Amino acid sequence: MNSELLTSSYDYELPAHLIAQSPVYPRDHAKLLVYNRKTNTTIHTTFKHLLDHLPKTCNVFLNDTKVIKARIFGSKASGGKVELLFNKPLNATTYLVLIRGKVTIGTELFFEDSLIATVKELNNDGSRVVTFTHHNKIIRFEELVIVLDKIGHIPLPPYMQRQDNEQDETDYQTLFAKNAGAVAAPTASLHFTPELFTALQKRHQTHKITLHVGAGTFKPVEVEHILEHPMHSEYFDIPKESAELLKTQTPILAIGTTVTRTVEYFTRTQKTHGECDLFLNPSNKPQRVTHLLTNFHLPKSTLIMLVSAFIGREKTLELYHDAIQREYRFFSYGDAMLII
Repeated sequence: MNSELLTSSYDYELPAHLIAQSPVYPRDHAKLLVYNRKTNTTIHTTFKHLLDHLPKTCNVFLNDTKVIKARIFGSKASGGKVELLFNKPLNATTYLVLIRGKVTIGTELFFEDSLIATVKELNNDGSRVVTFTHHNKIIRFEELVIVLDKIGHIPLPPYMQRQDNEQDETDYQTLFAKNAGAVAAPTASLHFTPELFTALQKRHQTHKITLHVGAGTFKPVEVEHILEHPMHSEYFDIPKESAELLKTQTPILAIGTTVTRTVEYFTRTQKTHGECDLFLNPSNKPQRVTHLLTNFHLPKSTLIMLVSAFIGREKTLELYHDAIQREYRFFSYGDAMLII
């Protein structure tokens, strides 16, 4: 068996103190590892100097999804406490969620502001299908987001092991977040300051696409062979002008793994909206994305496998070990890597 197809081959040891619990300030003071594939060379710098390392001819693609306050706390009729994490709409009135607390079909969960969730289905993967009523009226997603914004919490990733706070409402959102629907931030974009983002737009043509990052992004690969992993799907939308540019040979920089998956899904299917379930890995390499900016990802995750699709598993782990030696900060609020 090719070692690049074994989940165990994507494991690495990360000291706990390198899991970032909050971002650095200013945001562009985060460390930046730049890896040049043509010269096989590595530069260690800071995000503030990103533009110094970007090829001048590339267009830049960003994800303008907006993180919603997807975590809510409530109780069952019995008084037992429950925690619900919204994941995504399935249709106009049913939603895929995760629930901490035992529930059965028909269980009602009561939250603040007269919001009630009713369990409709129990899925084998642990997820649940629910409907929401607000003041006794079944509500659609656009109405639900407004209620969640009042009563919900920012859904920090599980590895942060802390409660969200008011600062996270700013920190865990990109400068250009626009379309509500994500339960995790496209974290490579979190490093931009307003000044740096303005400079980027002056130097490079930028394009916004939307992919609503779901809770599945944190799901570890639990099968022995990576190709047996059931990849989660996430809603995406690509504007017409951006799709037209993707049909050309213009070099592009994907800001983050979510942009990468969306662009590559379009390249393979020509679909400009729908559900993206593309799994990029060394046996399914990128066909359109030229350069990648991303953070450092969890061991044995689909995201570290995506990075390996660009530069190979051995080089990925080599760079990760180098970053650990140099005390880079990892995961959502951590430092960044640019692959050119």
